[in-house]
Amino acid sequence: MAATTTRGDSGNATSTYIDIDALTSDDFSPYTHANTLVLATNNPSDPTIDLTTPLSRVLFDLQEIDSHIHTLTSRSALDILTYTATQNAAAQRILTRIEEERARLNASYERLEKEVLVRHQKAGDAKTTAQRSWEVLRLGRGVQRILNLARQFEVILAESGLGGTTRFGKEDHGALVRATLSILGFRDVITGKEGSDLARINLVKTLRGRVFEDGEARILDFARRVVREFSMSTLSSGSGGGVSTASGPTYREVEDSRARFTSAVHILYLLSPAPRIDGEKMRKKDFEPEYLLRALQGYLQTAITSSSASIGRALGQLPTLDRALLETSARCQNIVALQAMLRGISAPDHPLLQVEALEDKKSTNNDDEEDSDEEEEEIPESSKTNTPDNFLSLLLSALDTASLPSYFWRSLASSLSIRVQEILTRGGVSARTLRSQRDTVRQEIRECVLRGSKLPRTLLVGDSKATSTAKGEQEADNWEREAAVMVGSVVGLLGR
Repeated sequence: MAATTTRGDSGNATSTYIDIDALTSDDFSPYTHANTLVLATNNPSDPTIDLTTPLSRVLFDLQEIDSHIHTLTSRSALDILTYTATQNAAAQRILTRIEEERARLNASYERLEKEVLVRHQKAGDAKTTAQRSWEVLRLGRGVQRILNLARQFEVILAESGLGGTTRFGKEDHGALVRATLSILGFRDVITGKEGSDLARINLVKTLRGRVFEDGEARILDFARRVVREFSMSTLSSGSGGGVSTASGPTYREVEDSRARFTSAVHILYLLSPAPRIDGEKMRKKDFEPEYLLRALQGYLQTAITSSSASIGRALGQLPTLDRALLETSARCQNIVALQAMLRGISAPDHPLLQVEALEDKKSTNNDDEEDSDEEEEEIPESSKTNTPDNFLSLLLSALDTASLPSYFWRSLASSLSIRVQEILTRGGVSARTLRSQRDTVRQEIRECVLRGSKLPRTLLVGDSKATSTAKGEQEADNWEREAAVMVGSVVGLLGR
């Protein structure tokens, strides 16, 4: 193998034996180059392949390339060193500038950290401390308000004489209504935005259980007892429970009894649950006085159950029927008096209910003013008077009836049919006597209904408005239908 060298224009020696451009090209493949060397030094038709010659060729090429590189680096060493020194000096200058900038940035960051971050951290700590102090102050004010309400509630409850040493029936009902407002104030605080936090405080827990809940239970017991014991005797004897005079109850006694009953139903109305809806107070039209309705419905149910039991026993023993019917008519008179009392009692302002804005009412009135004349002719009078502006309307709406005496007689009639059927099923002397005396029973039951449906004069003492209302109702109401229902429930099963 021969190698020739030539000197180019630049003075560098280059080898013409090795194709430098092919070896340094991007598409150079060592596999292809090796295959070319093997095929150039061997005959493809020979069964054996001699790799010694191509290996020698590769080694020679490597020596040639190495010597070529050595020649180039030896002749260009000074230029390479000069270029390297220049690049190193430039890099050092750049590094020096970068270090200066880095030091300046570090100094600026330290200054900003002292002026901004440290102050921000201190401000954050101060904000957290202020917020916690404000929370403590806010909760402290809430606890103070609850404590004031508890003290006020205990004082009012002590002044009312409820559960004290005073004589039974001498409770100050007006003070109990004020105590009820204190309970509502506590409910307003405990159900507000701060209620969940206040409820976790031990003092509030103690006051809630030992003061408000216990006092509320006692007040509710008083109000329910007044409603449960309502009768004409309480109106005749006055609020003190004494014996009435020979000339009948005085105007003051009747008014005291009315006021006591009014306070009781007001207490039941105010203490009825009025939960918040989505954090907002309940609207008045959506409020249902649960405690009040339960107490009144329980009173009616007790009267119906007692009358049904007494008349059922008397029908089996007819000599006692007169007394049982007198008691039933007295109970119905109590219900008539209850209806008259409830008609004159309006719902008080409830602190836990939303109050409709006057502007909304005005705008609604203005919108409906044009159509009011036409609608007034079409709307019957009964529907106009059924608006829930008093407690009677609420109770009638809950019972789905037009009047309480009618509800009493019809409910009593439905229960008497079963008792009469039981007597007839047992047979014997009681059933035969009841069939033989059916005309007398019919007349006595009819008189009982008509007698019990009259409004007692005791309730009308000193009240001209109630007197006029009672006269109008007695003229308008016809109790023959209720009498027929009662008679039919008893005599209708006896046959002819």
